Amino acid sequence: MLAATCKWFYRLIMEESVWRFACLRDLGVPNPGDVSLKWIKLYASAFDWMRIGAFSLNSPAALLTDSLTYPRNLPQEGTAEKTLQSSGLCVLTNIKTGIWIADLQLVRCPVCDLDTCDGTMQTLDTRHIELFLSKGYQDGSWGYTLVGSHKTRKHVDRACGAVFDLDHIKDSSTAELFAVKSWVGKKDDWHPKTKLTPHAVAVCTNLQDNKGILVKYHVLTAGTDGKIMAIRISQQLL
Repeated sequence: MLAATCKWFYRLIMEESVWRFACLRDLGVPNPGDVSLKWIKLYASAFDWMRIGAFSLNSPAALLTDSLTYPRNLPQEGTAEKTLQSSGLCVLTNIKTGIWIADLQLVRCPVCDLDTCDGTMQTLDTRHIELFLSKGYQDGSWGYTLVGSHKTRKHVDRACGAVFDLDHIKDSSTAELFAVKSWVGKKDDWHPKTKLTPHAVAVCTNLQDNKGILVKYHVLTAGTDGKIMAIRISQQLL
């Protein structure tokens, strides 16, 4: 009797519907529809370390920016590299839609190797929930490429980076990201702050006196001409 109960319970907890419910509940995102991998594997991949959280990119177009000022005019022409250099924002149009995971990474700034330097490089790291389980990522055949950069050669008050679903940039929930003072903190608070909405994510850190900042934008695609599976926005002081 006990053995039969155990088999029944095992079959129950291995149901796709159970893990789909658990994954969507714990990530706080809506059901994206069909996925190409089992939900139990997606759950394990999504919760393997500490992170900002999850958001949805429902359209294949995303806005990347290093400014949390609402963009009155979106770039219509030119490559991502050119628009990033001139304005610090660009639109990518080949995004893998669905659930995306966002992480904040703080690593030693590569500008110097001085033991006395406590500088760090801030990276907003976002990826599609299926990335870590994809063969191309696991065998190393997919890699990150630099799509552009934006350099400011004067003091900047904050280091920011954000990814927006372009179709939802006018949503009331997305507008919360542009109200920077409500979530970044006081000027003497140097700790990185993050903000997540259903269709966007942002990171922002107040900076001490500096001579400028370099922001780099990397993407990872599924093969040569595949969908964009991951986006990185990194900032380092000059």
